[in-house]
Amino acid sequence: MLRPACRVPFVQHVLLGACLIGALSVQPASAQESEKKKLVIVAGKPSHGPRLHEFNAGVQLLHQCLIGQANVESHFVLDGWPADESVFEEADAVVFYMDGGGRHELVQEDGRRLKLVDQWTRNGVGIGCMHYGVEVLPDQAGTEFKRWMGGHYEHMFSCNPIWEPNFSRLPDHPITRGVKPFKIQDEWYFNMRFVSDLAGHEPADAEGMKFVPILVASPSDAVRDGPYVYPKGPYEHIQANKSRAEAMMWTVERPDGGRGFGFTGGHFHDNWANDDFRKVVLNAMVWLTKAQVPAGGIVSTVTEADINANLDPKPRKKNK
Repeated sequence: MLRPACRVPFVQHVLLGACLIGALSVQPASAQESEKKKLVIVAGKPSHGPRLHEFNAGVQLLHQCLIGQANVESHFVLDGWPADESVFEEADAVVFYMDGGGRHELVQEDGRRLKLVDQWTRNGVGIGCMHYGVEVLPDQAGTEFKRWMGGHYEHMFSCNPIWEPNFSRLPDHPITRGVKPFKIQDEWYFNMRFVSDLAGHEPADAEGMKFVPILVASPSDAVRDGPYVYPKGPYEHIQANKSRAEAMMWTVERPDGGRGFGFTGGHFHDNWANDDFRKVVLNAMVWLTKAQVPAGGIVSTVTEADINANLDPKPRKKNK
């Protein structure tokens, strides 16, 4: 079971190391396969209602599932960008699970964070973003996101309906090891703004990247017609692609030697109880570091208590 107390050491660590702010750059750890790879998972600030966008609880749950993995050392950050950036030292990969758009944690501080992460990627560090964290404003960070992870959500170009895609066919890729076909309701974004304007549902080589979609499904006409979560739609360009499959998780291998992935699910916290939903993300995190994903994927078990641990105290809406 996850323990709420696991938040305390991180806070203490931040206070002790705050003097290092702004002075650090990530350098990838040794490339030797025998050495553990360092993964940092960053949770955003509390957002939305109870059991929605539970970034802090979700990150701690995924971290707990990675404890004991022979080739990955997982670290987590809570409540947004850390005051003590030393947590990023020698990271092989960093995953961001947080709110995005114009308030994305990565576009704050007048571009300092964007420049910092961009330098990490040029050193081969893997970057992953999940759910709302895949959305940025094109003129703020669109170029960077396409370079780091092959694409991003673009307001009024992409859409965000709540629906239940059927991931019936999975590609032969380390991220799908041990993952069985599954379907699950979530706020699955699609029609991403991919590098070189790829449709995204097929593997491709683009701008020196190897692009591979991982979770692909075909929305029904009703899903394409909306309503979307916001704005409710329909959008004519989304309707125009009826019958086309859409990528909701994708990967890139970059020319700098690093890797990237985007995952558009993760709205409903309770979905982490689904073994295949959880495994495909855990596998992706390990793959992102360049560690070996086991033949059966990352095996983990969570209980109802684990799912309910570390939830943010969010007020419930009063019934009218």
